Amino acid sequence: MLNIVRKLIPLWLFKKLSPTYHYLAVFLSALVYGFPSRKIFVVGVTGTKGKTSVLEIINCILEKAGYKTALVSTLRFKIGESSCRNNLKMTMPGRFFLQKFLRSAVKRKCQVILMEMTSQGVAQFRHKFINIDTMIFTNLSPEHIESHGSFEKYRKAKMALFVSLEKSKKKKRTAIINSDDENASYFSGFSVDEEWFYGVDSESVPDEKKIFVDSYKLQSDGIEFVVDGVEMRSKLLGKFNLYNILAAISFARSQNIKWETIKEAFWSFRGIPGRMEIIEKGKSFKVVIDYAHTTESLKEVYGSFGGCRKICVLGAAGGGRDKWKRPEMGAIAATNCEEVILTNEDPYDEKPMSIIKDIAKGIKSPFKYKIIPDRREAIREALKMARLNDVVIITGKGTDPYIMGPNGTKIEWDDKTVASEELRKMGG
Repeated sequence: MLNIVRKLIPLWLFKKLSPTYHYLAVFLSALVYGFPSRKIFVVGVTGTKGKTSVLEIINCILEKAGYKTALVSTLRFKIGESSCRNNLKMTMPGRFFLQKFLRSAVKRKCQVILMEMTSQGVAQFRHKFINIDTMIFTNLSPEHIESHGSFEKYRKAKMALFVSLEKSKKKKRTAIINSDDENASYFSGFSVDEEWFYGVDSESVPDEKKIFVDSYKLQSDGIEFVVDGVEMRSKLLGKFNLYNILAAISFARSQNIKWETIKEAFWSFRGIPGRMEIIEKGKSFKVVIDYAHTTESLKEVYGSFGGCRKICVLGAAGGGRDKWKRPEMGAIAATNCEEVILTNEDPYDEKPMSIIKDIAKGIKSPFKYKIIPDRREAIREALKMARLNDVVIITGKGTDPYIMGPNGTKIEWDDKTVASEELRKMGG
């Protein structure tokens, strides 16, 4: 519908009318489905990184505590026991999707719905008419700058979700904030019923409602840590996942879920597809699939495998967006990895080689790298280069089901499937 309107009217008029269209569409969808968020506990998670992971960890804790849950994320859509992959390439799908999904969750007697909430969704009012109980802020770093116009506008879009929490009609409105993030102050101080803070490196929060680690140890097979004197262990990797864990614990404690239940959930939680996912194929080296598509997340993924020879397959973040970060991604790869292979990811309407060359600008001589535009061939080459105890790290897509091309074309794709197929060809 919107595409038809775009073709029929001048661009300047379309841009002027577009916000009104989106707002009315959201209001109408909420009206048609009876404002379903009023009848279910709504948890929103926003931030640049970690949203999917935080939701999945919270979901595991809630299910262990006996709750029936629904979930909307970049990774999947879930209602109760039914779950399907998100193939829409949108975290907060538009038109009538979200309100219809909320209504389905209510009809199937889910008690809690967990939702990723994005700045791009906010720009189209998709958060409107959703009454939020708890809003979680993970972190903020430059992303989607070209679509928002500036980092300040990007941050303001995220803050709008806490304004929605403030205006929510729910009885107990709770904000949960990563106090270690330099933008934390922008997300605190809203008129809500409770504020919880979590962190690893800073404890300067004058409030009893806080979750901070007493100590932690990052290991090759997980994280050991102590919170409020409670010893815990997770199979997730990396310091960034410790933050995701603390966000989930903060939510659980804000709902008075017992420590023993939280510990049991962490012990049974095996990880998230496409997020630091290790492919086990009996080889003498590791293969890791990760969704990392920001400069910070790329650093964190590479930093989780210190002391190992790393071979990376890298493709930036797709055509037509955040071009500023392409050389930075290349520089990060060259700084942290011994071997770098640049390849195609989601070119959309840009030429793949143009994107690859932009990434390569950040790799300074004498560092040697390879350009292999075909993503399967790039993965195959990385696996062939791997030796004993090496780590092959394939980033950018995670569980994304397509490689997006020009004019809306797409090719079915899955990094894990392709890597597994190539490993089998090698006899792994």
